[in-house]
Amino acid sequence: MRLLIALLSLMPLTALASADCKSHPKEEWASEATLKKTLKEEGYTVKKFKVDGNCYEIYGRNKEGKKVEIYFDTKTLEIVKAEVEK
Repeated sequence: MRLLIALLSLMPLTALASADCKSHPKEEWASEATLKKTLKEEGYTVKKFKVDGNCYEIYGRNKEGKKVEIYFDTKTLEIVKAEVEK
C-alpha cells in the first residue's frame, strides 16, 4: 500500500471519470476504517470518502498538500485510478 501511495506523487493531474473497479461481494470488502487509517498514517487528509459503484473514492490532500482524488478497489484497497494536483 505504501508503494502505491508513494507513486501518486508521480502521477500527473488528469480528468477522471468513474473508475472501473472490479465487483466484489460486500462481505469481502475491506473496511472503510482500514483505508482511512492507512491514508492518515501516510500523511493524507481525507475531506470526503464515498462509495462510487464498486470503488471507494476519496477526495483530500496528500502529505505535500496537493489535492487528490483516488479510487480504490473495495476488496484489495489497491489504487484503481488517481488524480493528483501538479
